Amino acid sequence: MPEKLLRVENLTVCAKTEKGMADIVDGISFSMNPGEILGIVGESGCGKSMTALAIAGLSARNVRIRTGRIFFCGKDLRTLSREEIRKIQGKDLSMIFQDPLTSLNPLMKIGRQVSENLRLHSTLPKREIRRRTAEVLRRMGLPEPEKLMDAYPHELSGGMRQRVMIAAAVICRPRLIIADEPTTALDVTVQAQILGLLREINRESGCAILFISHDLSVVSQLCGRILVMYAGGIVEEGSARDIFQNPAHEYTKGLIGSLPTGKMRGRRLKSIPGRVPMPSEKTAGCPFAPRCGKSCVQCLLRRPDFIEVSPGHRSACVRAKKESRPPYALS
Repeated sequence: MPEKLLRVENLTVCAKTEKGMADIVDGISFSMNPGEILGIVGESGCGKSMTALAIAGLSARNVRIRTGRIFFCGKDLRTLSREEIRKIQGKDLSMIFQDPLTSLNPLMKIGRQVSENLRLHSTLPKREIRRRTAEVLRRMGLPEPEKLMDAYPHELSGGMRQRVMIAAAVICRPRLIIADEPTTALDVTVQAQILGLLREINRESGCAILFISHDLSVVSQLCGRILVMYAGGIVEEGSARDIFQNPAHEYTKGLIGSLPTGKMRGRRLKSIPGRVPMPSEKTAGCPFAPRCGKSCVQCLLRRPDFIEVSPGHRSACVRAKKESRPPYALS
């Protein structure tokens, strides 16, 4: 069996709050194969971005990893020095953020920002770095890359800025890209273009992509496998086909049921009642129980274990194998 590119084991991430340290990510485990596109989906506040930042070594100062290990290319990232982590960041592991306007330096030209990782991780001469920067911008579908390199972020559209962010992430040909809600602020047409670009990068370079989103319909267009997160934990895991055709957790069913589809035309969209609990509000039982219309006493008393629904498909729900579920369609 080939070695996993990324392996996360029992990861717990906590943050400092007014009431002390609180667990934002609560003991999650998962892995990724080389070249895989894995999606993490869930509402805002479920711990998706905190997970991504912890893996990338970019957590805020008030956030720390309390337990767990993160293996990347066979190395435990938590045992590496700050200098060793910097050698990996941007070279073997890159990140694409949600809002390029705040992620890009407004006072620095596009060419310098895109080429930064190449300048840090190679000894190439300036002329070759400029040539490769123009080439990667051209690959991103950006017009007149040589001219664009001398522009500033505010001179570009939202879609162009996102392509610039992707160019900066792929210029060193990393083995893993973490994309944190990279299409949220874009209109539907540009969103589809960015998803197509990520697919092309994955296909051409073999780069694995960890794609984070709150939108299941977006994840379904890109990812082969999906993790569903709720209140800091993983509640369901499976192939995209398993998740959409045979959802086993009531939260997953709620997310899918709230998607706008052709059959919903002219009808009121469904929604999940309530909200994601704050870290301080977590109880001993299933965290989704207060919002679930099918919760029972067992759900309130203890957190359910994972049940294998089918090979590669598991769910942390006591009803995972008790009910037959009709397939869901996105159109």
